[in-house]
Order: sequence, then C-alpha cells, then structure tokens
Amino acid sequence: MAAENDLSTPENRARTTISVPASVYERVERRLERSEFETADEYATFVLEEVLARVEDETDEAASSVDQEEVETRLEALGYLE
Repeated sequence: MAAENDLSTPENRARTTISVPASVYERVERRLERSEFETADEYATFVLEEVLARVEDETDEAASSVDQEEVETRLEALGYLE
C-alpha cells in the first residue's frame, strides 16, 4: 500500500477535481484547524484513502469467505466433507 501513497510516482502526482456539497467543504475547513493538514485537498485525500482502504479490506474479506464457502460446498458435494 505504500506505493499507492508514494507521491514520487507520476500517477500519484496527477490531480483531478471532485465536487462536494458546500456544507461538506465547510466542515472540512473547520476540521483543518484541529488537524495536521494544511489544505482541504490534503484532508479530503487522507479521508478518502482511509475509507477506501477499509472498504477494500472488507471486500477482500467478503470475497475470501465466499470462496471458502464455495470450496466447502464443492468438497461436500464430492463427498470429501460431511
């Protein structure tokens, strides 16, 4: 995951714009005073990366458990498990 956050790679330096409601932006601006971030962009990037990492971990775990269930079902069908 460190490579994903490595700002020395061209794909991680490239930027794009995401629109958020003004009320969300204002909340981010207020949080900046109590954070280590200097800009709303830095803060939003950090929050999005954290949320995405959690979602991706949950998705990976769910996929693994489905795969495990499939394996067990197939093994039962073949008579290897009871």
